[in-house]
Amino acid sequence: MSEVRSELKYLSSHEWARVEEDGTVTIGITDHAQDSLGDVVYVETPDVGSSVSAGEEAGVVESVKAASDIYSLVSGEVIAVNEALEDAPETVNESPFDEGWFFKVKPSDLTELDGALTAEGYQAVCEED
Repeated sequence: MSEVRSELKYLSSHEWARVEEDGTVTIGITDHAQDSLGDVVYVETPDVGSSVSAGEEAGVVESVKAASDIYSLVSGEVIAVNEALEDAPETVNESPFDEGWFFKVKPSDLTELDGALTAEGYQAVCEED
């Protein structure tokens, strides 16, 4: 069974979001997603300074099996990307919740996360897959 962390918010498309102490939001893909994708070979993140919208495509992750769009859980400005993934995309497989995060957003409206799935809701989505 895939790891699901209770402190995170989720999308049914298998992204997670963590609200940091400074109010920014870190986004990545879930353990279930990286497991389903197989070996990640490439990650495309949005540019720092660009704007992302909740529920909209913000990047791409490619594996030996497939390519998948990455969606943002919040709208706002991208303030950081995980540059380590450029040279080591396999980090997503090894540590999807910690070292394998994709990008950080300064949210324009944090209440957008209210519509995201809880850990329990996301677990139910995974069980249906």
